[in-house]
Amino acid sequence: MGSMTVQVTLIDFIDRHPRLFVLTGAGCSTDSGIPDYRDAEGEWKRRPPIMFQDFVANERARKRYWARSLAGFRRMRSARPNEAHDSLASLERRGRIAQLVTQNVDGLHQAAGSQNVIDLHGRIDAVRCMRCHRRSSRERLQVDLERRNPEFAALDAVEAPDGDADLEHVAFETFDVPGCDTCGGLLKPDVVFFGENVPAQRVHRGMAAIECSDAMLVVGSSLMVYSGYRFVTAMADAGKPIAAINLGRTRADDLLTLKITDRCASALHVFAV
Repeated sequence: MGSMTVQVTLIDFIDRHPRLFVLTGAGCSTDSGIPDYRDAEGEWKRRPPIMFQDFVANERARKRYWARSLAGFRRMRSARPNEAHDSLASLERRGRIAQLVTQNVDGLHQAAGSQNVIDLHGRIDAVRCMRCHRRSSRERLQVDLERRNPEFAALDAVEAPDGDADLEHVAFETFDVPGCDTCGGLLKPDVVFFGENVPAQRVHRGMAAIECSDAMLVVGSSLMVYSGYRFVTAMADAGKPIAAINLGRTRADDLLTLKITDRCASALHVFAV
C-alpha cells in the first residue's frame, strides 16, 4: 500500500471516529532509536527479557540485569519523541483521543505532550523498592551504579529493548547493586516484567475508557502479549472498529477493520501539526 493511500485511509478512519482509544507498542518508538522485541511474524528477534520470578529469586540474574541496564539506560534517557509520538499528542490536543494506553516504558508520549496516558507496563525512569515500595529516580540510581562499578560503566554494549543491553562474555558476579536507601530492600525498575501482573487499576481504567471510545487505533504493536491484546478483544466484543499500524502481522489481524503495514512515524506524520 503506497504512503498516500495509507494516509488517505487512516485520515478517513480517524475522521469517522471522533473519540479514539489508542494502544501503542514498541514499534511506536523504533524511530526514536529504541529497538523492538519482535520480527514481522511476531516472533522474538532475540533472547526474551528477564522473567519476574528470576529477578526476585536469583541474585546473579539481578546483577546481570542491572549490569546490562547500566549500559542500556543511556540510550533510553537520551531518546526523543518521533513523529508518531508528536502526531498522537496533536490528536489529543484536538480532542480526538479518549485514552492513550502504552505498552512502552520510555515516557516518550508524555515528552511529546500527551497527557492522558496510561503507562500499562510502568516507567523505566523510576525504581521501586520491593519491600517498602518507595519510588525513586532511575537517574539517581544510574549515578550510584556507575560509581560502584566503574569497570562496567566503561563497557560498550549493543542496545536492546526497554533499556536492556547485550553484554557478551562478561562475569556479573562482582557487580555491586545497592539496596533501598530507606529499608535496604531489593530495588526493581518500576516496570512490569514478563511473568508479572499489570496493576489492576491500570487495566480497569483502560477498560472504562473503551466504553466512551468510538474506535481503537493500535500503533506499533504485534499484540502478542495479553496485557495489550485484552483491550483489542474488549473493543471487538463491544462491536467497535479497530485499526492497526504495524510493520508485521498482529495477533488480532482477524479482528481488524483496517490494517496499515508501515512505519508508525510515516503513517501518522500527517497528523503532526
